[in-house]
Formats: sequence, structure tokens, C-alpha cells
Amino acid sequence: MALPVFRTKSIERSIQETDEPGHRLKRELSVLDLTVFGVGVIVGTGIFVLTGQQAARNAGPAIVISFLLAAIVCALAALCYAEFASTVPVAGSAYTFGYATLGELVAWIIGWDLVLELGLGAAVVARGWSAYLQTLFGLPTWLAGDDAIPDWGAIFIVALLTLVGVIGTKLSGRFTGVLVAIKIAVVLFVIGLGLFYITSDNWSPFVPPGQPAPGVSGGEEPLLQALLGVVPQQFGVFGIVAAASIVFFAYIGFDVVATTAEETRNPQRDMPRGILASLAICAVLYMAVAFVVTGMSKYSSLDTGAPLAKAFTDVGVDWASKVISVGAVCGITTVILVLLLGQSRVLFAMSRDHLLPPTLARVHPRFGTPWLLTIATGAVVAIVAGFVPLSKLSELTSIGTLFAFVVVAIGVVVLRRTRPDLPRAFRTPWVPVLPIVAVLACLWLMINLPVDTWIRFLVWMAIGFILYFGYGMHAAGRRRESEAPAPTPVSPAPGPHDRV
Repeated sequence: MALPVFRTKSIERSIQETDEPGHRLKRELSVLDLTVFGVGVIVGTGIFVLTGQQAARNAGPAIVISFLLAAIVCALAALCYAEFASTVPVAGSAYTFGYATLGELVAWIIGWDLVLELGLGAAVVARGWSAYLQTLFGLPTWLAGDDAIPDWGAIFIVALLTLVGVIGTKLSGRFTGVLVAIKIAVVLFVIGLGLFYITSDNWSPFVPPGQPAPGVSGGEEPLLQALLGVVPQQFGVFGIVAAASIVFFAYIGFDVVATTAEETRNPQRDMPRGILASLAICAVLYMAVAFVVTGMSKYSSLDTGAPLAKAFTDVGVDWASKVISVGAVCGITTVILVLLLGQSRVLFAMSRDHLLPPTLARVHPRFGTPWLLTIATGAVVAIVAGFVPLSKLSELTSIGTLFAFVVVAIGVVVLRRTRPDLPRAFRTPWVPVLPIVAVLACLWLMINLPVDTWIRFLVWMAIGFILYFGYGMHAAGRRRESEAPAPTPVSPAPGPHDRV
């Protein structure tokens, strides 16, 4: 008999539970909705901030290549996610996949890890939204922006989007669709208008010659450098790869699409399409913006929090910066909404499995959404966003995401061997080679994160272990015992003196 921590949950049981009364989510999302969700959460702070910063610090105009490399790594993980999401169309994303393949303890670790990624990510982005809003409308600094404690702007947007999430995912999809349309229009505006202000001299040299990066000390030092004494390079080939490891996080979000599998009309067909389409669209947009912006301004001048606006200011088109700020506000709004949506769905799956109190998994009788968890998630995120400075904590979202990617890639290989009979609408190609490459790529990016980030991550996971061994393991075990069929009594064989 397997130890409790290695208990797995069958695919059939996971799918069967999606039809339980009181825990049934409404199936109403199409492939268009999924693509909109994906683009909505991916295109956000990355395209408005990281493009210029990494061009100035690491890659120069070759930041275009960095975005391409990062997209390839994400595509490896996306192909693994697509197979799982089409095979196991259940809320919970990597958590559910882990439970089906690697056991209960690994599932808990992933779920707790996703709480960190999605919840903290939403809080970080809400602070950024408030800062853009303060700049756009000239609001008082005590009301919104980096210096506001409490940050009423961040609290307001989280509360508003929590209400949207309670009313329903279809409304969330429509609301996101409108904002994504505005955001994409602004990005296309940047590309189209910027083409007329490109100076080819700004791309020379396209790959600046490599040089040692300025030294960092203490907890800010990358883990790989701390362990091996490897000195990171700035610019050149090493700089391009270093930038790729950072701009990779601008693509985070396609995995959130997988959390809505249970609310998709035809998940086997639409999940892979939605995940891969959203990633492809965003990769093209990122590379095009990087190409235009580095052509408008010298890469060394783009190390700012608003590089797109800076590029247009440099060429004398100041009015365009306001348009870009509008796009940033709309873009970041969609990121917050989809992160809150994904967070509540992961917690919903964990509560339904009794790893968290099952009463939290109740679905609203009218809206068909996990309203208790949505409200609880929104309340916690609003408090964190309103009162906690999150500049140092934002890197935790990255390590959490990469860890989830690793588990999903391993899970694809495990499920192929343990359940080859399962129908798979989408099959990850070149298994096990492609998942192994995905694991190695993600691990490489993880060990290039700062030591401080690893310490905070390990502390967070230690808290998760306490909760699991103190509550989740026992609650899930009691549920399994209560649902197990009673053993059939066996009559003793008649003895030699018994009358037949």
C-alpha cells in the first residue's frame, strides 16, 4: 500500500468530480475566449518595461533574439501543458496534473507554489497598475502610485476585478476581450508609428561586444554564480542568453489558460489551440516592439521604467506617451483579472480534494463560479497590494512558475508510461526528449535567479509543508476512507461437522 504522500488521483475520478452537484463549473468558454485570456495575461508589464531595460543592461538591439529564445523555452512548456489540459480537462492546471501522475505531496507542493505565483503576481501587477494610473491622471501620491501606503488605487482595481470574477468567467472573458483589444491596438500603434522614426545607426552594433557584468553581492547574486563563482557576462552571446532568462518572465501567463479547462466547452480541442495561439501572438508582438524601440533610440538610453514612452519622447512625439500609458493601464488590468481567475481555480481544485477545507469549493448557484474562494483571494491580494512594497518579492512569481513548468514536463513522461490508454486529443511531440529539454531549460533559468529569491521560496514552501502535514494529508485521507466501498463479508467455509 502506497504511503499517503504518494497517493495519486485517477484521471477518471478527476473528470467525474466535475459533474458533482454544487461543484460544477459552467462550461461556456470557446477557443477565442481562451486565446483572449492568454494574450490578456501575457501582454502586460513585460512589453511595457522589460523590452528597454534588458536591451540597455544585457543584450542591446539583440534583445529581439532574447525574446525569441525565451519564446522557444516557453513553447516547450506550452506543448506539455497542451497535452495535459486536453487529456485532463479539470480546474487546477499543474496542480491537477501533478496529482494524477506524481502523487498527493507533489500536487500539494505545486498548488502551494501556484498560490505564490498567481496571488503574489496579481498583487505586484496591481501596484504597477496604480503607478501607471497615477502618472496618467496626475493623482495625489498618497492615493495611488509607488509612495502610497495604503495604495488605494491597487485596492480599488483588485476589488473591482474580484467582483467581475464572481459574476462569471464569460463576463470576465468579454471584459478582458475589450481591454485586450485596446491593448493590442496600442501595441500595434507603437509598432506602426515607430517604424517611421527608426534610425538604422541605433542598431549598430546589433550584438554589442561582450564584457563582464557589474558585480553584485549578497543575496542579489545569482545562485549559479554563488555556488560556482561563475561571472555573468553583459552583452555578447552571454548577454543575449542572460536577457532571455529575464524576459522569459514576460511570457508568464499562458499556463493560466490551463486553469479554466473545466469551464471550456470543448477542452480537448480548444485548450491546445488557446495555449499555443496566445503564446505565438505574444512572441510576435514582443519581438516587433523590441525591434522598433531599439531602432528609435540608442539601446543604452532605454534603461527606464517606461522605455516605450521614452523612445517616442526621444524622437519628439511626446503625445504618443499618453496613448502608451492608456494601453499600459488596459493591459495590466487584464493581467490582474486573469491571475485572480487562475488563483481561485487552483484553490478550488485543492478544496475539492479536501487538501483545503471543502466548504470553500462551493459554487454560486446563479453565476456558476467558486465565489467564496474568489472573494477570499481578492481580499488577500488587495491587502497585500495595498500595504506591502513588492519590488523584491516579485521575483518569487518567476521561480514558482518555473517550478510548475518542471513538474508538468515530468508529468507528461510519467503519464505516457502509466496511462498509455488515455485518449489524447493533443500529443506532445518527441516525448521524452522534448519534456527533458523543457526541464533542463527551466532549471537553468531557476539557478540564475538571486539567492534571496531562493531563500524566500524555500521559506514559503516550508510553511506549505506545515499546512499539508498538519491538515491536508489527514483531511484528504479521511475523505478517501469515507468514500471507499465497504468490504464484502466472506462466509467461513463449512466445517466437517456443519450440516450442509
